[in-house]
Amino acid sequence: MAFVRWLRRNLVVIAGLGTLAYLLLPNIVVTVFSFNKPKGRFNYSWQEFSLDAWKDPCGVADMCGSLSLSLQIAAWATIGATVLGTMIAFALVRYRFRARGAVNSLIFLPMAMPEVVMAASLLTLFLNMGAQLGFWTVLIAHIMFCLSFVVTAVKARVMSMDPRLEQAAQDLYAGPVQTFLRVTLPIAAPGIAAGALLAFALSFDDFIITNFNAGSTVTFPMFVWGSAQRGTPVQINVIGTAMFLVAVLLVLAGMLIGKRRNKQPK
Repeated sequence: MAFVRWLRRNLVVIAGLGTLAYLLLPNIVVTVFSFNKPKGRFNYSWQEFSLDAWKDPCGVADMCGSLSLSLQIAAWATIGATVLGTMIAFALVRYRFRARGAVNSLIFLPMAMPEVVMAASLLTLFLNMGAQLGFWTVLIAHIMFCLSFVVTAVKARVMSMDPRLEQAAQDLYAGPVQTFLRVTLPIAAPGIAAGALLAFALSFDDFIITNFNAGSTVTFPMFVWGSAQRGTPVQINVIGTAMFLVAVLLVLAGMLIGKRRNKQPK
């Protein structure tokens, strides 16, 4: 009976830890196999421990080039989607205009529809415009895809803002620009940062939309997919592990910064 009572008290915690372990299991497998030395072309079974892939992560031809291209596209797509998405979010929350409800509904369409539908639509648009498929078409497609996620994140933050803070700044003779930079922007910053991080992750990881609109351009997800047909080099696991560790460090850094700010006297 004591065990049953303990299980009831901690059932939610146990379920949460189990779910977290299930989600992290693929990352653990990728990390473990980044230290493997396969005997064949495929890195699917453990053979022996080796640091060769970590010593030479760019040992596979064109892999680091595709990785650099994916990082460039993700960075520019994040900037474009964040700037446009922030302006759209403020417009939807702060202003009243015709078709505002329709715009709100249309913003969610890219999030609701399958990626293949948006990918085919963008490809049709580019072909009808006579655009050459490549870096710029992928970048435009990624901005269009990430825009909805940024708008949603920033809009939620802007809706929770207290307008009296901006009114107080104006009562203290702050101009519109000064009010925005010193009051509005700092308050909205967490939502903007969340939207930017989400946009970067979605852009870097995207395969379907990129595959439709890339032409001869090869991003890192496309390189991984192409390599899986011939063999999976260990360096892919190395890059995946490194990206995972960077994401974990960013989350931990954000948590530490938040705790320090909360501890500061107000």
